[in-house]
Amino acid sequence: MIRPASITADRKQRILTVTWSDGHESVYSFAGLRAVCPCVECKGGHAHMGGPPDPRIVRDAVDDSLDLQRIEQVGSYALQFHWSDGHSTGIYTWDMLRNACPCGECLSE
Repeated sequence: MIRPASITADRKQRILTVTWSDGHESVYSFAGLRAVCPCVECKGGHAHMGGPPDPRIVRDAVDDSLDLQRIEQVGSYALQFHWSDGHSTGIYTWDMLRNACPCGECLSE
């Protein structure tokens, strides 16, 4: 299983960088992560849960007013973000984050 080797949040640039155990680096905008929130409310109900995130949404999302207030690790499998818009119920698993990687290499796969 591929897991994060390091996670860095740059609040000034509004990006989260994850370096994975296989050496791959994923850079996510805060707006992109918020746009693919996996919670039931954002997904539109339980019937829409479980699908993979669209990395193109992560790549293209823009919201210059959104800030990341806090990150919490959830067990050994995920992160939970607390956003400046008051939302904080999404659980971003390692698999979900890796599948959401918006880099050119991942988008071309």
